[in-house]
Amino acid sequence: MASQRICDAMLPDLSRVFQVGMTETAQVIWAFAVVYGLAQLFYGPLGDRIDKFSIITFATLGCSIGSLAAAFSGSLDALVLARMAVALCAAAVIPLSLAWIGDAVPYEQRLETLAKVGLGTTLGNVGGQLMGGLLTDTLGWRWAFALLTLCFAAVGALLYADLLRQQKASAEHIPEASAAAERPAFLAQAWLILTEPWSRYVLLIALAEGASGFSVMAIIATHLHQELGLSLSLAGAIVALFGLGGVLYMMLARHLIQRLGEIGLARVGGTLMGLSFLVLGFASWWPLTPLACLSAGFGFFMFHNTMQANATQMAPTARGTAVSMFASCLFLGQAVGVLLAAHLIALVGSGAVIALGGGGVMALGLLLARGLRRRSRVTPAA
Repeated sequence: MASQRICDAMLPDLSRVFQVGMTETAQVIWAFAVVYGLAQLFYGPLGDRIDKFSIITFATLGCSIGSLAAAFSGSLDALVLARMAVALCAAAVIPLSLAWIGDAVPYEQRLETLAKVGLGTTLGNVGGQLMGGLLTDTLGWRWAFALLTLCFAAVGALLYADLLRQQKASAEHIPEASAAAERPAFLAQAWLILTEPWSRYVLLIALAEGASGFSVMAIIATHLHQELGLSLSLAGAIVALFGLGGVLYMMLARHLIQRLGEIGLARVGGTLMGLSFLVLGFASWWPLTPLACLSAGFGFFMFHNTMQANATQMAPTARGTAVSMFASCLFLGQAVGVLLAAHLIALVGSGAVIALGGGGVMALGLLLARGLRRRSRVTPAA
């Protein structure tokens, strides 16, 4: 997630260095999201047949190579290609991790477990924005990719060492391979998922969440820099409070899950995130923005954590494919949203675009809550 968000705060500097407009510079974000989203369709079925941990390990090492290429890019086109290479590898990490959790953790414990894992992804999300802004302001944008290279290499090495230990420990237990081979082909699995009404409902909301929520997060730092006159470092630090909101949710997750349930988490989380985006879009006094980012992160965690839990349960027999389709919809929606936002900013301004995204997220929270309520009436055990 840090690698996905690393370019958000550096867009103005990339535009200056490569002497192109913001629309062209935004390629480093939306091209990443397009490749990331499409690659899910490959990794999902692969994860249903091959050990998920192995795929994650080698994908992480591949991200290190792609980040190194980004650090040495001599043109915008080269940087976009390097970012696409990173996206191709990074696409395996989160969805296959979620699918593995779905395999290993009972559903009644899954919301809390996903909240813990989601804390890491959210901290990476905002940490990437903070790191991108800070290093661009100080050492230069290339150093942000150099740091990513070291991080991916270190984590990849640790994963590989653990993978060797796992393989040694489970050398005598391999019957899983034959069971995996009996699973239907990807198209058959995808068709089963798409023909189930609740799965379609979740996937459509994920697509809209990517377009209205994730895409807005990508332009907040630039909005604070250009419209409120904040430095890239300060703008990145304010957006990093989004992650602190996730930490606060993690501290209260067990209590909130028990008190609100999935329906309440979806409704309250979507509303809180939407209202926070409205404040960020229309605020003319910058001290309001840190609190808005904090509450947006808290609301996002409530809403998105509920979405993830339902994604892991769409197709228990093909969990890798189902979660990958969920992630694909999420990031393809983001790619469309970022591209649309880049054009809308020129027409109505970044503040109005952020506010529009907030209204969309609020509506999605209510839609998810409505769908969960109807589903609970039909199948109470769900």
